[in-house]
Amino acid sequence: MPQPCRAGACQAGAGAPRVWVVFRGEAELWWLRLLKPGFRHCFALLHDGRHWVIVDPLSPFTDVSVLDLPAAFDLPGWYHGIGMAVAPAPVRRGLTRPAPWAPFTCVEAVKRLLGLHAPGVLTPWQLYRRLTRPAAAS
Repeated sequence: MPQPCRAGACQAGAGAPRVWVVFRGEAELWWLRLLKPGFRHCFALLHDGRHWVIVDPLSPFTDVSVLDLPAAFDLPGWYHGIGMAVAPAPVRRGLTRPAPWAPFTCVEAVKRLLGLHAPGVLTPWQLYRRLTRPAAAS
């Protein structure tokens, strides 16, 4: 069960990121097993200060869910607690150039949500590395 956020870390305006990317290792499609274990799929958690929203780009459709959880729940911490990798992600808005062309995958869907134009980032592992490198925080 999710735990309350510590010291307002999930509150909007508290200086914390408002989007997190969750990486998991399950592979329903056989060809996803070619990807790095633990990094075969990714989806996004959004928090607006009151609501948690999950955007999960699946192969047949994109699932968008507004969760019935108290705003103070630490949803990223809950996913981390069940063994998934979680990375905070900056959101870029105000872009004027279109994103580079790429096949529509879970990674591409999350990159578009974030406003991340990174044509060399194709797999969940590459996205995780991009989001967790020191330069990603700036």
